[in-house]
Parts: sequence; C-alpha cells; structure tokens
Amino acid sequence: MIRHHLLVLGFLVSAFMVDAALADPEKPYDFEEKPWQEAATQIPEFPVERNLIEFYVGPTEHNRFFVDGSTVSIGTDDIVRYVLVVKTAGGASNISLEGMRCDTLEFKLFALGRSNGTWSKVANPLWRPIENKLVNQHHAVLSRDFFCPPGNAPRDAAEARAALRRGKRPGMP
Repeated sequence: MIRHHLLVLGFLVSAFMVDAALADPEKPYDFEEKPWQEAATQIPEFPVERNLIEFYVGPTEHNRFFVDGSTVSIGTDDIVRYVLVVKTAGGASNISLEGMRCDTLEFKLFALGRSNGTWSKVANPLWRPIENKLVNQHHAVLSRDFFCPPGNAPRDAAEARAALRRGKRPGMP
C-alpha cells in the first residue's frame, strides 16, 4: 500500500515537472535557485515624531526605541527596511536607516541621521549578525518579535507596522 502511494506521488511530481517545462516552450523552467541580490536602498524623508512607534526592548534598557512607521518597507529582496530612532536617557537621539534580512538574521546600517535633519550614507555598509546580547538587544527584539516571524519577513509593510503598534506579531502570546 505504501509502495503504491510512493509510486503515485513520484508520478505526480514527474508530471508536474514536465507540465512546468512545457508550459512555455520559449522559456524553459529553471530548476536552479537564483542567487540572492540586494536591491537599492532609497533614503527616506527624515523621521517626524508623529510617525514614531515605540517598542519595548527589556527591563534593563534605559534607552527608548522607536521605528518610524512611515519608513517600514519590504523590498523585492525580502529585506525589511526601516528608520530606527533611539532616544537616550540624557535626551539625545540616534537615528539610523537600517535593513534586516530574516533568512540570515542579519542587519545593515545604510545611513545615519544628523542633528540638522539630513542623512549621511554609511561608506561601506556590511551585513552583521543579529545577536541577543544583554546590552543593545534592540535588533534581536525587532527580528524576533516584529519583523522576522520564524525565519520569514512579514507579508507586507502594513503587517510589520501593525505588529509594532500591537507590541507583538500575530500569534504571539
């Protein structure tokens, strides 16, 4: 009985592959996975207070963390791009345009905000691993709780913004 089911399954998979290859004879089906390619990052408008969505990082963190909801986007490369605003206990604000790769759990800084409301592009932006450290764990919180539900980016920017506003993504306790 099991052998029969395996034969039927094998036949169906083979039929699907032949059907896919014959669907468009001018364009043969490509079974090889294309290498990932990063899309260009556009510098957004500088963040304004009314667009900031605060998220909780943890009880040991003295800074306050915000994402500018108007800047959250998910590119064709599956990178979640956003503007992060960190307000220190002393009153300073650190602003950065960042990207997060959910498939590799990495982040990248694309630009830093200046106090005069302009951006400074990072000269050689590199992907860095997201680490769940005791200090500066905001990237781990963003990936785990909002932007990278088990290994996947949100379906769209609206879903990511909604998760931030709720304080968690759907299905989390």
